[in-house]
Amino acid sequence: MAQRPGVKGVADVVALIDGLGRITGRARIIWFLVFGGLFLDAYSNAALSAGLGPMTSQMELTTTQVSILTATAPALAIIFNPVGGWLATRIGRVPPLLIAKVFAIAGALFAAFAGDFNTVWLGRILVGVAYGIDFAVAMALLAEYTPAKLGGRLNLWQAVWYVATTSNLALALVFFHLNVGSDIWRWSVGSASVVAVALLLGQALMLKESPTWLASKGRLDESVANLDRIYGIKAAAGTPDETTRAAVEAPAVGFRQAGLLFKGEYLPRTILSSVISLGQSMQYFAVGWYLPLISLAIFGESFEKATVGSMVFNAFGIGGGLLSAYFGRRLGLRLSSAAGFAGVFVALVAMGLTFEKVPTAVAFLLPVLFILCHSAGPGANGKSIAALSYSSDVRALGTGVTGMVGSFGSVVGLYVFPQIKDSLGLADTFLALSIVPLLGLITCLVIKWDPTKAASPDEEAGQGRDTAVEGAVAAH
Repeated sequence: MAQRPGVKGVADVVALIDGLGRITGRARIIWFLVFGGLFLDAYSNAALSAGLGPMTSQMELTTTQVSILTATAPALAIIFNPVGGWLATRIGRVPPLLIAKVFAIAGALFAAFAGDFNTVWLGRILVGVAYGIDFAVAMALLAEYTPAKLGGRLNLWQAVWYVATTSNLALALVFFHLNVGSDIWRWSVGSASVVAVALLLGQALMLKESPTWLASKGRLDESVANLDRIYGIKAAAGTPDETTRAAVEAPAVGFRQAGLLFKGEYLPRTILSSVISLGQSMQYFAVGWYLPLISLAIFGESFEKATVGSMVFNAFGIGGGLLSAYFGRRLGLRLSSAAGFAGVFVALVAMGLTFEKVPTAVAFLLPVLFILCHSAGPGANGKSIAALSYSSDVRALGTGVTGMVGSFGSVVGLYVFPQIKDSLGLADTFLALSIVPLLGLITCLVIKWDPTKAASPDEEAGQGRDTAVEGAVAAH
């Protein structure tokens, strides 16, 4: 009988997972269930987007009220991204994901049955809590579940985002043909609760705690047990190594330790991931999220035509999201982000200079270029680069802080876009927004860090601690 490999700490767990050639069996189911939470986040956002026009008419909303509703979820995510990271660091990766689903269910139901603006707003607040917690934790957990050689697959979250958006738009069309009238937005928003319930049950039954997180807490027996449950890896718990003992004895990582992300080797990584996350969220939520309204301007004042146009745009987002894994693997996350920002910059400038001055075919192709470049580059990489840039002890906090910065961009995009559009018009708004991808491009060219071209942060952390211990022993 072959001897089982020993697990003495995080580095051993990471090595065993990284040694896998692919993700199969229960691990694949678990992997997709975590992605399901990201699907729900996108679906909940698209639900409001798809029904925004009918909701505005039915409830006679002002421009400011529309801005508040659309910006609420990302605004709450500013707070709950780092809260999710903190919870994941303290109590594990799985419990916060389940908590997020409960908030998502409540938020969808409150909004769907709302009789006034304030109740819809309360629903969006709850959705924002769910969105903030889920996204920060899910990306950290996916990074820990995934072998290093398959790290590019984290970018598939972008394709999942557009699949969710397209699904909700398609469902909105179904409701439209069922003649639900101006209540179509209630059906669209309420359907998110069904998705959330299904995910809550699936994740509660199938998800297992991250073996990497368990090892970082010195819970090696549980870590080894979950390696077997998730991957079928047969290992044996050994005596915790010096790195593990030091990590267990150290103060728990929390908000006070967030400064670690802005020191030493982590500083450029945090700046890069934050700028990519900020830039991609601003440009998407200012333009991509409003595709139904842009479609109305291009294809005419018809809900059906605008929705079909948005679905076509989002289909290109799915394609770009799938390509992002390829480009991330071939070019690296940094350069693929730079290329994507460059394409978005060109698209926005062209849209601003030619809007309502060119044939419909050209007006259609420019948003397509925007969506393709965004989803194949920075749209996907903003989350993935953060999840892959930090060691396991600060990974969830890092993804939370980066997500918080990205949520600032979402709020700016969602709240400011309608205001600028009303004062400047759509064309000049596109030109004003082009500064965002330009700054993102410059940052990607200046900072050279790329996690796909470097050793695992957990291995680096372990080696650093080992060197420190050897130095202390020699000095003694």
